[in-house]
Amino acid sequence: MARAPEHDAIRDQLWARIAALDVRAPYAPPADLADDVEAIRRIVHGLGLTPAVTVTHFIDRALMRDGDAGPVHGWLTMLTDAIASERQDLETANRFADACSMRLAG
Repeated sequence: MARAPEHDAIRDQLWARIAALDVRAPYAPPADLADDVEAIRRIVHGLGLTPAVTVTHFIDRALMRDGDAGPVHGWLTMLTDAIASERQDLETANRFADACSMRLAG
């Protein structure tokens, strides 16, 4: 099943937002990053990108736990992958959750 062109345009906008966030991450306070992640979460939730919603929850948890921006690049890469995933079902979301749990624990 092909995706609608407007859906692809929204994904492109999300990736641009994530790239901009990645550039700012080393210099931004965690609260600012969390606000941006929340904005992305609302968008991906509305699009039904379940794996990406899952990853945003883990990014929030990592930001709260670390107390600083920490190594956000890896998290944003995972979010980019979740948005790009051809599968947007619960099983795929669970696989991303498993990967995020391992990253959070490590």
